[in-house]
Amino acid sequence: MLQKRDYYEILDVSRDADENEIKKAYRKLAIKYHPDKNPGDEEAEDKFKEATEAYDVLRTPEKRQRYDQYGHAGLEGTSSGFDFGVNLDDIFSEVFGDVFGGFGRTRNRPKQGRSLQYNLELSLEDAFNGKEVTIEVPRIESCPECNGSGAERGSTVETCPQCYGRGQVTQSQGFFTMSRPCPRCRGEGEIIQKPCRNCNGQGRIRVAREMKLKIDKGVDSGIEYRLRGEGEAGTLGGPPGDLLVVVHIKPHQRFSREGNDLITSTKISFVEAALGSTIQIDSLAGPQKLEIPAGTQYGDKLRIPGKGMPKYRSSSFGDLIVQVGIETPTNLNEQQHKLLEQFAESQGKSVDSRHKGFWDKLFHHDDEDDA
Repeated sequence: MLQKRDYYEILDVSRDADENEIKKAYRKLAIKYHPDKNPGDEEAEDKFKEATEAYDVLRTPEKRQRYDQYGHAGLEGTSSGFDFGVNLDDIFSEVFGDVFGGFGRTRNRPKQGRSLQYNLELSLEDAFNGKEVTIEVPRIESCPECNGSGAERGSTVETCPQCYGRGQVTQSQGFFTMSRPCPRCRGEGEIIQKPCRNCNGQGRIRVAREMKLKIDKGVDSGIEYRLRGEGEAGTLGGPPGDLLVVVHIKPHQRFSREGNDLITSTKISFVEAALGSTIQIDSLAGPQKLEIPAGTQYGDKLRIPGKGMPKYRSSSFGDLIVQVGIETPTNLNEQQHKLLEQFAESQGKSVDSRHKGFWDKLFHHDDEDDA
């Protein structure tokens, strides 16, 4: 008979290792050598059993004390020794949080419903003014006919006679005990004799539920609204999930957005640009007056304070920024042509042949069309 290895050596921890160090070392080995990860590998299975045996002893103060004092002999002939059966449910619940490779008991416990996400498209006007919207969300809800039990009204839900409501059955393999989901109740711990006809015994149904949502002024793409408890129904009495509504603002034909500022453009005549003027321009808040300073250049950006987007959940506003374009006149008559030539000469700039060709083209444009 081969001599057993030292438990501390198996887990590769020092003899004064604390509980967390021992648990961390075992978790690493259990993941590496678990039979489900190494099917048909007897060496891996032996290492898995060896690590589990070592952890079972060192995790328990009484067993560890006897082992430290007497070695393997201190565990012989006692019910505390690993050879007398270790329930992996207890070990895996402790180390892996009740879930590992089919072990555990989570299936017949209450479980929170799945959270959902809804993508909501809004126009820029909706974001500017705020809006109450009605959305339709497909989701899974508790069946109203059976109140989520899965059983027909008037019938009963019976405790599974094979696992006695535990949802798990145990099976001895060598010197330790393994648990698997009960094949009769499929891990639920209960058997429904007469399934609900509305949900086919599932206890939940899929419906399209309408709900209202108030959208704040100034929302932007990426802003989220979380509706608590409006996700899918939980199972076995678990709470419902949440509904996350994510806002997406559609592109606008006339305005673009930079933070809380709105950007638009307009065209003015070269006379308005030179002399200055007051024009009217559209905004999401209605028509606005825009002062054009004398000497405005092509591409200048003029600002109307407070006429941009409302700031999200605030009483203040961004600005409206207007990018200016200047229209070049066409089809000048003779008088306009001469006035422009006089203006150019007054600036000390003679109208050379290149400029004359340009003005002639403008001036004679109508004549050419008539020909």
